[in-house]
Amino acid sequence: MNLRQATILIVDDDKDVLTAVRLLLKPEVKNVTVSATPENLRKLLSDNTFDILLLDMNFNSSYNSGNEGLFWLHQVKEWNPQLAVIMITAYADIDLAVKCLKEGAADFVVKPWKNEPLIQMLKDILQKRDALHKQTAKTHSDLPDIVGESEIMQNLFRKLEKIAPTDANVLILGENGTGKDLIAQAICQLSLRRDKPFVKVDVGALTQTLFESELFGHKKGAFTDAREDRTGLIEAAHEGTLFLDEIGNIALPQQAKLLTVLQNRQVTRLGTNVPIPVDIRLISATNLPFSDLSDERIFRKDLIYRINTVEITVPPLRERGNDIILLAEYFLRRYEKKYLKQQLHLSETAKKKLSAYTYPGNVRELQYAVERAVIMADSHTLNGEDIVFSPIEQKTETTPSLQTHNLEELEREAIVRVIEKHQGNISRAAKELGLTRAALYRRLEKYDM
Repeated sequence: MNLRQATILIVDDDKDVLTAVRLLLKPEVKNVTVSATPENLRKLLSDNTFDILLLDMNFNSSYNSGNEGLFWLHQVKEWNPQLAVIMITAYADIDLAVKCLKEGAADFVVKPWKNEPLIQMLKDILQKRDALHKQTAKTHSDLPDIVGESEIMQNLFRKLEKIAPTDANVLILGENGTGKDLIAQAICQLSLRRDKPFVKVDVGALTQTLFESELFGHKKGAFTDAREDRTGLIEAAHEGTLFLDEIGNIALPQQAKLLTVLQNRQVTRLGTNVPIPVDIRLISATNLPFSDLSDERIFRKDLIYRINTVEITVPPLRERGNDIILLAEYFLRRYEKKYLKQQLHLSETAKKKLSAYTYPGNVRELQYAVERAVIMADSHTLNGEDIVFSPIEQKTETTPSLQTHNLEELEREAIVRVIEKHQGNISRAAKELGLTRAALYRRLEKYDM
């Protein structure tokens, strides 16, 4: 961030100081807010977002005369630990200002100050903050395909750092294509179980007949075609991490069986009564909104509490600002290497088109658009007309005209439309079609879908 994009808060009981700093910074920054009393600090910080706070060391208040600045610095760091604070001090208080540095202040300025050094100090603090953010982003970029410098992603990274080292069960929420599976992998790789198994299960793709066999395992002869003993996926994740993707698609009877396993921390293979202890860290993901998960007709509330010790919401791409171009450049480098292209770059028209789009398919759709543009590129410059978004996401509100009266074709078309409407959620699609999940799966197999 450059200084012209910054928002600055100044708190000082000397109105001449407030006036002088405001006049100095007004042409240099995006916005300047001033306050003559620190008692307003909490409301100001809760109602606004500031990049830097300039805070006086002494106020006419009842807080330990001479130490007011230190008191309010502690308060600010408790309310907003990430905010950079510059202490405003007189020569007599330099020792106290140095103490403030040890307590978390970014720097201090001595009254009367010189204008150019103060402005340079602000620039340096912003550059250091951006460098720290980029280093954080780089650290997490070492994890597969996680790229992001936006504030919303930095907040997510900070949350990951707190959650990952624990054994807390995590529920990852987010729209299709936002990268929930990558977040699950990141949690595993940042956890104390990083060297243990990471087992991913797409539970939404499991039919009711396969659910128990795949997750719990079976003994030889437990059912037709059970020709040998098989370790279930939950057991395979022992001492490691189990990732249940699309958990919102599990039918209620299977939810009850999964809950029993999670409560008892033991699994029983089909065809036997011998329980096997399992030690797993559970991560789950779904594209269902939390309001749907809290509907007990769809999802058991006791299971929600079991899987949702902590929840993480992965933001949609449209809320990530400049990350769109950052990700586009990332995919550009990947695919120019894959398709043996060299030195490709995005024109301003391409960047504008990418930034203006809403991405109903999120990061997955951006990836598709960039890959296609690389494949079709005739020059080293990708322009706006080279960026074509997925027709899969281009939905219309009108019902398409019927091209056939064949009942099977009509049924197939209806199934496709309803599944697209519900973004692949089989349970909700089956409900709208008036079918059971099993019946819908049979039709999917029938039409090779």
